[in-house]
Amino acid sequence: MLEGPNLYFPRAAIKLTLDISGLAAVSEETAKRFAGRIGLRSARPGSPDSGFRQRFALRAVGRLVRAVALESGATRLAVRVRPTSDPHRIVVAYPWRHRTRAQEMGRAVADVLDAVLTGDVDEAVGAAAARVADTEPGPAPTTLTPRVPVVAVTGTNGKTTTSRMIAHLARTDGRHVGWSSTDGIYVDGELVEAGDFSGPSGAGRVLAQPGVQLAVTETARGGILLKGIGLTRNDVSVVTNVTADHLGLHGIDTLEQLAEVKGVVPRITRSSGWAVLNGDDPRVLAMRATLRARPWVFSRDSASPAVRAVLDDGGRATTLIDGWISVIAPDADPDPLIELVDVPMTLSGLSHFNVENALAAASAGLAIGLPRAAVVEGLRTFAPGPEHNRGRMNIFSVPRPGGAATVIIDNAHNEASLEALTEVMAGLRPEGSRLLLGLGAVGDRTDELITALGEIGARASDVVAIGHKKKYLRGRTEAELEDLLRAGAESVGVAHVPAYPTEVDCLAALVGQALPGDVVGLMTHAEQDGVFAWIAEHDGTVDSPDVLREKVRAAAG
Repeated sequence: MLEGPNLYFPRAAIKLTLDISGLAAVSEETAKRFAGRIGLRSARPGSPDSGFRQRFALRAVGRLVRAVALESGATRLAVRVRPTSDPHRIVVAYPWRHRTRAQEMGRAVADVLDAVLTGDVDEAVGAAAARVADTEPGPAPTTLTPRVPVVAVTGTNGKTTTSRMIAHLARTDGRHVGWSSTDGIYVDGELVEAGDFSGPSGAGRVLAQPGVQLAVTETARGGILLKGIGLTRNDVSVVTNVTADHLGLHGIDTLEQLAEVKGVVPRITRSSGWAVLNGDDPRVLAMRATLRARPWVFSRDSASPAVRAVLDDGGRATTLIDGWISVIAPDADPDPLIELVDVPMTLSGLSHFNVENALAAASAGLAIGLPRAAVVEGLRTFAPGPEHNRGRMNIFSVPRPGGAATVIIDNAHNEASLEALTEVMAGLRPEGSRLLLGLGAVGDRTDELITALGEIGARASDVVAIGHKKKYLRGRTEAELEDLLRAGAESVGVAHVPAYPTEVDCLAALVGQALPGDVVGLMTHAEQDGVFAWIAEHDGTVDSPDVLREKVRAAAG
């Protein structure tokens, strides 16, 4: 039950995953008889279990859904049919206005497919339509139409940081801001309810908070696929990027399919609003083709073809010019907002990901109507520590005999985010010091992705260890994860990678080996509170923007 806009329709829909093994296996004569009953008079089903039969099944099942709907009294029904990686499974989706009747139609369609095997197709279609017609309509969708402006943020990496930055910009302007995310529901920076609210319920919870003047919603892949988006529209959308993560789940096997899912968010941006797109990511930029809204791209390259193309279409662009975050409009001189070195989140430009997040947040803030001065001040005052951006590239100094080591805590969870973490680690390492990395993986990632994490981590660091995440094994064993991560490390010549039962144990072991000037990075998901408590217990302190700037300069020589 998809309660709101989704991968298939811009409104609530039913998604059926159907086993078509029976239809694929029956004789050509039986398949033709089925086709005739649903109005496909000239169909050519092809031989059993052939590619032609699968194509026939896609067409026939879509026609079956329409036939049942028509015979049950519906005037017309939009239907989407898609293949999956399994040739005997297909996905069918159709919009709904009445829950109970729409669910019954799904069951009825499945029963007709079963009847193909017995040859009782004529009776089955009529019986299915009668069942649907006799079913009580049931309640309507719960999709909300927002009464306050909404900024919706999606993407693979950077969603949470970008959402937090946008909320901070709006609060700098004095607005009461509600924000939903993977961490919980926040109002004006205060946690109202903990939990993962990146699905449709999060948007509803935020809009229900009294006094909220602006809503910022973090929208994850899983929520779009399993529940739909909880709002009929947004005023500004942001797509940070599309990189490999969660592939192989819920029928999403490729980056192109993942981009299609993320593209639902800008697709429902109102026509008077703005869709803020990463111009350096071709899959994100391609979402322009589906927009009703006006395009606003961000790019680290002011000469990017994406910037030129969007400006030619009357859009906007936020980019870097001479080290300044600048906004460009058609037929106008660039507007320099703030120097990159004065945006603490970018670590003096060291963190390319956070440079992009800052560009995206500035674009969204201006697009939603925040004053220029508030956007500039918000970028200047949003700090990279736990106070503003907990768990995302938080950097500490932890005492060691004779000096201090740098410790970076980050929610890195895929290849791109791990590369971003190691990039920052390298940028903070003085000459002659070492990089020590605590690896970890969530169990529902593919074997290939987990192995790649081991390879990336081992190649980029001098010392590597594994810190397990018992809360996120998700069907795997610790031994399986160790084997995959070690296989990746061994592919780049690193053997004997130790493993520790928790993230805290891993951090303690790495810091225990660290010398003054060394940089320790930890991929942290399961034990964020425990990790921060351990750092505090060992007299670690959050690096201020000034301290970070000095570390970057020292590392650069």
